[in-house]
Amino acid sequence: MHGKHKVIVQNNKLHYEFIIKRNITIVQGDSATGKTTLVDMIDVAVRQGESSGIDLICDVPCRVIAGNDWELILSNTKNHIIFIDEENSFINTQEFAEKVNGSDNYFVLITRESLYNLPYSVEEIYGIKSSGKYQNTELIYQQTYQIYPRQESLPIKPRKIITEDSKAGFTFFENICKEAGLSCESSYGKSNIFSVLKKETEDELCVIADGAAFGSEMDKVFKAIRNRKNIKLYLPESFEWIILKSGLIDGNAVKTILAEPEKYIDSTEHISWERFFEKLLVEQTDKTYLKYSKSKLNEAYLHEKNKSAILNSLAEGNLQISPTLPYLK
Repeated sequence: MHGKHKVIVQNNKLHYEFIIKRNITIVQGDSATGKTTLVDMIDVAVRQGESSGIDLICDVPCRVIAGNDWELILSNTKNHIIFIDEENSFINTQEFAEKVNGSDNYFVLITRESLYNLPYSVEEIYGIKSSGKYQNTELIYQQTYQIYPRQESLPIKPRKIITEDSKAGFTFFENICKEAGLSCESSYGKSNIFSVLKKETEDELCVIADGAAFGSEMDKVFKAIRNRKNIKLYLPESFEWIILKSGLIDGNAVKTILAEPEKYIDSTEHISWERFFEKLLVEQTDKTYLKYSKSKLNEAYLHEKNKSAILNSLAEGNLQISPTLPYLK
C-alpha cells in the first residue's frame, strides 16, 4: 500500500477524522482520551455494517485485529488499514514486527508503550483530543494531533554534534565539525542516544538522528532533555534525505517525490521512509561522480560546492554549521 488516506469514523455522538500516510502510525495518550473507543467503533462498523449506526469512511478498507489468532488473520488481510489496541501484547513482539515488514497493509497501533521492534517516524506519533468545532451541538469532534511536531525555532549553533549514524553520515558531519573547530561523535545507533545524553554536559549540543525511524526512542529522549535547554534534536528523515533535498541531484523527479513521498513509497518494499530515501539516492547517483554508498562516504560530497549545498539544506532546518565561521559562543 502507498499514498495518503483519510479515515472518518462517526456516529450520532462522536466524530473521528484523521489522515494516515505511512505504514506505521502510533496513537498515544492517557486513559479516557478516546483511543479505545475509536478502535471499538471501527470493529463494530466492520462487523455490523449499516445496522451499527456507525459511519466508517475511507478509500481503502479498515479493520481491527485482536486476539490469539492475530497472525492468521493478518496473513489473510491485504491492502487494509489495520487498527490494533494496546491490550494485544503481540504488538510488542519480534514476530509482529516481522509481519509488518513487507506487509501491504498500513498499521495504526494504539499504545502508550514504545515499540522498539518497529521503525516508525517521530512525525507519526499522535494523541487524541476533543475539538471545539461542534461545541454548540451534542456531537463531540475527536481530533488527532502530533505529539512531536516540527517546530520553528531559533537557529541551532552547537558546540558538539552527536550522530546516530556511524558511517557515511557521521563521516560528513565529522569533517565539517573538524573544520569548524567543533566536536563530533557517533552514538553507534539510535538505541544508544539516550545513554550518551545522560553523560553529556556540553553547553550547546545537537543530536542528529533519522527521524523516519526514531519514533520508538523519542519518549525517553524527549523526557531526558526537555529541561535541558542546551540540548537540541535535529531529526530529518535521514542523511540521504538531506542530500536529496540539497538540490545536488538534478531533475524534477526528485523534487516531485520529496514533495509527496507517500505517493511513491510502497509499504511492501520499505518498512520505513529512511530506506526508501537511501535507495532513491543510490539509484539517482549511480554511474555519476556522486555515486552514493551508506557504508562509506564518497569524497565528492566533501568537495566545497557539494558540501555547501548540503550545509545550506541543513540551515533550512535551523541547524547551522559553518566551516569558515565556527560558532564557539
